[in-house]
Formats: sequence, C-alpha cells, structure tokens
Amino acid sequence: MRGIIDRFEGELVVVEIEGETRDFPKSLFPTEAKPGDVVAIFDNEVIIQKGETEDMQKEIEQLMEDVWED
Repeated sequence: MRGIIDRFEGELVVVEIEGETRDFPKSLFPTEAKPGDVVAIFDNEVIIQKGETEDMQKEIEQLMEDVWED
C-alpha cells in the first residue's frame, strides 16, 4: 500500500492512505523519513518513494505559485 507521511507522534508515524490516517511503528521507517514523503508500505518494510515525493512537491509548489500570482 502507498501513503504520505503526515506526522510523527512519539514512537508512531501517522500515514495518510486513501484519505484516512493510520498509525505505524516508527521502527519500520527509514531514519531519513520525514512528513510529506510518499511511502510504499509492505509487511515489515517501508520504502520512501523519492521520485513520487519530488513530483508531489513540485506540483504543490506550482499550485502555490498559481495561487499567489497577481
């Protein structure tokens, strides 16, 4: 399954998956994981999807530019 890291709460990572949030143990995540990262979650492994994360960040930046243009 795929999701986006929403936030860290102590030893939990809150991930948004299909519009709902789920908690996962922080120990499953790579140490470099941060809020906003797109992740693929398998049984006992989480992989940061760097390309998807970068694409999403660029899309958000473009939307922000469009909103703030005069």
